[in-house]
Amino acid sequence: MAVQDAEGSVVAVSLNDAATAQESVALPETHGQLVIIGGAEDKEGDCTILREFVRRAGGLQARIVVMTVATGLPGEVGETYMNVFERLGVESVKVVDTARREDANDPRALELTQDATGVFFTGGNQARITECLKDTELDTLLHKRFAEGIVVAGTSAGAAMMPDMMIVEGESETNPRMEVARMDRGMGFLPGVVIDQHFAQRGRLGRLLSAIAQQPVNLGFGIDENTAIAINGKELEVIGDGAITVVDVAKITHNNVEELLRDEPLALCDATLHILPHGYKFDLEKRSPLGKS
Repeated sequence: MAVQDAEGSVVAVSLNDAATAQESVALPETHGQLVIIGGAEDKEGDCTILREFVRRAGGLQARIVVMTVATGLPGEVGETYMNVFERLGVESVKVVDTARREDANDPRALELTQDATGVFFTGGNQARITECLKDTELDTLLHKRFAEGIVVAGTSAGAAMMPDMMIVEGESETNPRMEVARMDRGMGFLPGVVIDQHFAQRGRLGRLLSAIAQQPVNLGFGIDENTAIAINGKELEVIGDGAITVVDVAKITHNNVEELLRDEPLALCDATLHILPHGYKFDLEKRSPLGKS
């Protein structure tokens, strides 16, 4: 394995270090739920994923806040999601746009977030999310409310930012190399994993493996478009038209990270791969598929 130092350089981590990586990524039972979407979710038809988010956030009594921080078109994108959620019967839908970092300390944004039962992060650029929100009053409040039980959802960039270390950018449709994925701090709603989105559609298995190799974690999730993982405590459930790819490197017997130059191919031996479509569940505590519900 490998991690990045404070300057972003890749530092090798031995197999023994990898073995001590966080084995359970289950959420505390007191926390709220996560709905992590691979992007391009249906907004016009059955809206299966967005419908499930609303249901988990309180149904008709939900109070939804749409966070448009990731997008360069906050007015257009915010209005799109307001229309979808209102069509599903939610009476309270508000948009919070933190285009500048100082906006994350705005009293109105804090008041709306304090009152929300569900917070939805739109797509765009995940780096904008951390640049504008990380270590602000709104960041602190979001984690406080999540610990108190609200549902936090995100699509595309809003999915990528969920771990404590996120993929900022990287190559698609390539074999895994250390240079393929660039990592930076995420928002930390689901620590101890790596997440990639638009997964099958953009051929990102190599990118996900490269990202896992840069972090002392055991699990990586690749989420297809119009597909989501809903996490409640230790249980993960797959929702949508595609599938999720789960990569578990807890029991790898060999990697070549310590001998690699930056542009050379990565080797990982005895990694475990699961492909889980709609309705299948996964135990985050045991790192084991549970079958179909």
